[in-house]
Amino acid sequence: MSYQTLSGYTDCSCKRGLTLLVGEKLNKASSVFNDPVHGHIEIHPLLVRIIDTPQFQRLRYIKQLGGTYFVFPGASHNRFEHSLGVGYLAGCLVRELKERQPELGITQRDILCVEIAGLCHDLGHGPFSHMFDGRFIPLARQGLNWKHETASVEMFEHLITSNKLEEVMESYGLILEEDMVFIKEQIGGPIDETICEESWPYRGRPKEKSFLYEIVANKKNGIDVDKWDYFARDCHHLGIQNNFDYRRLIKFTRVCEAGNQKHICARDKEVGNLYDMFHTRNCLHRRAYQHKVGNIIEIMITEAFQKADSFFQIEGSKGKLYQISTAMEDMEAYTKLTDNIYLEILHSSRPELSEAREILRKIERRELYKFLGETQPEKLNEIPKDEYDDLAGDIANSKPEKDPPNMELTAEDFIVDVVNMDYGMKDQNPIDNVLFYCKADPSKAIRISKEQVSRLLPGTFSEQVIRVYCKHQDPVIVSAAKQYFVQWCIKRDFTKPQNLGPNALPCVPPSKSDGEACNNSDCKLVIHYVASP
Repeated sequence: MSYQTLSGYTDCSCKRGLTLLVGEKLNKASSVFNDPVHGHIEIHPLLVRIIDTPQFQRLRYIKQLGGTYFVFPGASHNRFEHSLGVGYLAGCLVRELKERQPELGITQRDILCVEIAGLCHDLGHGPFSHMFDGRFIPLARQGLNWKHETASVEMFEHLITSNKLEEVMESYGLILEEDMVFIKEQIGGPIDETICEESWPYRGRPKEKSFLYEIVANKKNGIDVDKWDYFARDCHHLGIQNNFDYRRLIKFTRVCEAGNQKHICARDKEVGNLYDMFHTRNCLHRRAYQHKVGNIIEIMITEAFQKADSFFQIEGSKGKLYQISTAMEDMEAYTKLTDNIYLEILHSSRPELSEAREILRKIERRELYKFLGETQPEKLNEIPKDEYDDLAGDIANSKPEKDPPNMELTAEDFIVDVVNMDYGMKDQNPIDNVLFYCKADPSKAIRISKEQVSRLLPGTFSEQVIRVYCKHQDPVIVSAAKQYFVQWCIKRDFTKPQNLGPNALPCVPPSKSDGEACNNSDCKLVIHYVASP
């Protein structure tokens, strides 16, 4: 029995990463991948046919964590291996439910469709993953309501049709029209938005199988196999401890009926494990996904992409040319758009790319925009999204009146990054939307309030953090920018930025909040300690 990578090279001793075990067939139906997180995982041959396409192989060249790789050297993993993991976990969960509750009527078709949805749910990600749809597209295509899930559905359709996999799908027992709809609905939600919300909005599966829509992307409470994989995988590569045990949770899930629908429920004693899950999510965001250096690198890459956008031509279907910001309008062009666009700009000698190229060279030399500090508004004073674009100008208009710096700064000197962190459902406690069952009556769905679990659980489930950077490297300008920033915090009644030191005057005066007074006799301020949710 030999090991073979998906690219076709055979080596039974030294190949690393995800390898495909070939030779004798396993149960006449499966191939086996050696995954660093889940171990040896069985993959259905139809899924292998999907994997071995240009549209899926594209995910090898898109970093799972985008710019975070520039901060955490281990975060080199890509969307490719995450997608394999989600497909595998989706199959694990749906098979566990089928075995535990045969009365649910889960068929082999259902299992295969859920696995395919898990495998293909991230096909629509652009370069550097969430940087593309979260930062670049909103700036390059203002007013466009686009998200990567939309592109995932379109890319899945393109993958099937361009590789002529319809007959292969039917040969494995899928009903093409019905099951294609079901797979796309799991990835992107209901296809027909005109259907009344009170009625059943899905067409792929009837209401009796509503629980199947909660496996890959759970819109009810965010507990799904997508998170289970990226928690485990990202923690593995980041070097961060993962306290959430998805294997145990799978053993304690079952389907119960509530509100005239069937939902996936967890055993009541797993409520603590689920709070750990959302706490793990929050920790990953605070420590890695929203790292202050990783974020400014993504902002700089976004700037470079904006400056290069009109000078790139990506050929799509029928020879039509697209830019970086328009490639997702044609899946043939979008298939060619990966993280490699970064290197194309960096190594280009084209004069029209000089500005974009210089920004990326600054990243390579670690000449990043200088972090001035971060602040947090009170809940009632949080900044709405429609005001984000005005914040840099507002800071530039906040020159201190007492001991002002000897220079005038403008909005172009500042970068303001507003980060909204939560437990996945904004202000809500996601556990409030989770259904449980107890050992005494496993068929009855119940809810468990936070007060029933522990008094030490968080009372707030979201917060806004405002980070400010200066585009200059000159220490004199950076020092002046810090004074502008602190004065702006005073004007907006925000918390004092941390780590500015006693010379960053003027100081934030004491507020109503309790805090620890600064020991500097020239400075009366209160340092606000903000507890992590």
